[in-house]
Amino acid sequence: MSEEKNKDSQGSREEQIESMGQMTLKSDTRIHVLNVIGEIEGHECLPSNSKTTKYEHVIPQLAAVEDDKEIQGLLVLINTVGGDVESGLAIAEMIASLSKPSVSLVLGGSHSIGVPLAVSADYSFIVPTGTMMIHPVRMTGLIIGVAQTFDYFQKIQDRISGFITSHCGISEERLLKLMLETGQLTKDVGSVLVGEEAVKEKIIQEVGGIKEAFRKLKSMIREKDDSDARQADKG
Repeated sequence: MSEEKNKDSQGSREEQIESMGQMTLKSDTRIHVLNVIGEIEGHECLPSNSKTTKYEHVIPQLAAVEDDKEIQGLLVLINTVGGDVESGLAIAEMIASLSKPSVSLVLGGSHSIGVPLAVSADYSFIVPTGTMMIHPVRMTGLIIGVAQTFDYFQKIQDRISGFITSHCGISEERLLKLMLETGQLTKDVGSVLVGEEAVKEKIIQEVGGIKEAFRKLKSMIREKDDSDARQADKG
């Protein structure tokens, strides 16, 4: 019976990974792993041959993480080229508003709207070769050349910049300078930060990998459990 239960559990975990790129780890602590990869898909479906993170999958999963009393923390693994602004910000806001400890780890890259996702966790890591691309908001499709369009662009940019600066140590002035840098990207504006550079700019808190991310998250979970226990004793 125990062997059958283990097989069912293993099958469920494999199905989680295959269908949504997520799983819940069960060891001394119960940690949910959220994998943000490829392009963040919004209201329009991307081609079937593109790797995507679908916000309609991620947002309910984050709600379930918050509601599940057994899940103690969230680990967000990020390797994204960016994508839909509204969907990326919605996911970032969900992560930032969780009551449970969260840690993000930038692996290959966390570009464009991936930057707010990386800083939305309580603590952030980037691997030494990980990259972050910071640039102004871009729009595709038909654009009407009127003042209202530019005002709308500015509002979107302010939302992104405001979220980033409120969740990490970089100043708004420095972030804007990185966004408008003209010497790094061919035929474009913006900056690419690699590993330690992202830490020096106070966007990411520490250079590290999966080992460091797990160690930090488990430490945060223990601290929260101790704090909750002290509050219960006082009550």
